[in-house]
Formats: sequence, structure tokens, C-alpha cells
Amino acid sequence: MKRKLTLMLLGLVMTVSANAQFENGKKYIGSSISGLNMSYNGSEKSHFGLQAKGGYLFMDDWMVTAQMAYDKKKDVSAELSLGVGARYYIVQNGLFLGASADYVHRGSDYDDFMPSVQIGYAFFISHTVTIEPEIYYNHSFKSHSDYSSVGFRLGFGVYL
Repeated sequence: MKRKLTLMLLGLVMTVSANAQFENGKKYIGSSISGLNMSYNGSEKSHFGLQAKGGYLFMDDWMVTAQMAYDKKKDVSAELSLGVGARYYIVQNGLFLGASADYVHRGSDYDDFMPSVQIGYAFFISHTVTIEPEIYYNHSFKSHSDYSSVGFRLGFGVYL
């Protein structure tokens, strides 16, 4: 009984402490890594990606984001992308849904527009710093079977 009460109290404290982080006017800075054979699409064997993201909570639970990324894939040119998106915190404990649209450029032979959806969790390790695991799906309009991908991304974020 004591254990259940302690777990419920801990859950309540985490929910209340996270609530203050997703309020109007907060700023967000984050970075993440992807790849490391944690994604799949039809044209690649392995890849490694780095992403930088900034955001602003324009109303409670809603964030607008801007991001840039670098992906290095085996046997093909490196990929650079720029994008904008939005994130919605479903519940006040850090669970979020995201959507973005990215312009992707690879070498001189490949440009694509790739919408993406994400689901993740902002786990607070301090009052402002988070670890953010995320599952994503990127959809390619140029070649769905070769460049659309599903993967896992692990990030760190700071809410100011």
C-alpha cells in the first residue's frame, strides 16, 4: 500500500512540475541524434544524423519549431535539411505529438520536400533540461520507396 501511494505521489509531482514547462512564452533549444541503424528505408544500409532545433511556445502546450539537420548515409552524399514544424504536448507530463515539413538537399542530384510526424516524450532530468526519445516517420514525395523512413531519435532539450 505504501509503495502504491508513493508511486502515485511521485507521478503527481512529476505532472505538476512538467506543467509549468509547457506554458505560453517559454523558449526551447534542442539537439538530437538519429540513425545508428535505428531507422529503416529502402535505399540505405546505415546512417548517422544530427539535428538542431529551436522553438517557442506561442500558447500553453503548443510549440512552433525550426530545425536544421545533417545526415550522412553510407555510399551516398550527405544530406542537409531545413524545416519548420509544430509540437503539441498531449498531457502535462511531457508526451508530445509533432509535425514538420523539411526541405532536403543531397549533393547536386537530389532535392525533396519531406513532411514528417513524430511522437515522443520530454523526460525532465532537471527543472529545465530534458531527455527526449522520439519515433518519427519522414515521407518522401520524390521516391517514397527509397527515401521515406521510420526511425528513432534521441535528443536533449532546454526549456527557458
